[in-house]
Amino acid sequence: MNEKINKANSIMGLICHTFTYVDEPSFLMLFKALVRPHLEYANSIWNPYKKKHITALENIQRRATKLIPGLKELSYEDRLRKLKLPSLAYRRKRGDMIEVFKLTSGIYDTALPPLLQTRNDNTTTRGHSKKLYQHRSNKEIRKNFFTNRIVNVWNSLPENVISAKNTKIFEHRLDKHWSDQDLLYKYKSNLKTGIEITIDEDIELSIVVNGQRSEEDL
Repeated sequence: MNEKINKANSIMGLICHTFTYVDEPSFLMLFKALVRPHLEYANSIWNPYKKKHITALENIQRRATKLIPGLKELSYEDRLRKLKLPSLAYRRKRGDMIEVFKLTSGIYDTALPPLLQTRNDNTTTRGHSKKLYQHRSNKEIRKNFFTNRIVNVWNSLPENVISAKNTKIFEHRLDKHWSDQDLLYKYKSNLKTGIEITIDEDIELSIVVNGQRSEEDL
């Protein structure tokens, strides 16, 4: 990750030395084309979960947005809102969901062994028809593997989002569904899914709906 941060900082340095003035449209074009790809390439694999690493990545975009005249005095959140530029933390969550959509829709090579295990029960009245099975994880690093961290978020999406006919339609519907998420511009916020399911050692189902927890024995 340090290599990615250094590369992105190096490119930002070149932009600063090359352009004496950068307006909003020019900044967005340069940042999205030259800097952000280095911070997002294959991040479904190396996605950070420690606060110090998340902040280190976000700081690159934080410093970059200060280059625009008239925005430097605004807070980081307000600069992102002004530019309609999502936080990198939000972009990683969005990228995860796009990868899951491709995996569950057969867009990738179907001859490869499946990475995700779909649930075969039809008893739930919430969520959608492509829910994934949540494996138990005891270690924090394991909980943040791609195949584990995406389950609750994916399972919380509505049917009209996951039933999209192609990736572009899925991206559009996902952006619309998440348009009011705090994480969109506040990188320290958690993604609000509404429903969170975890399984403990006693095979007990714990459901969190709108912040209220109830428990039922399976």
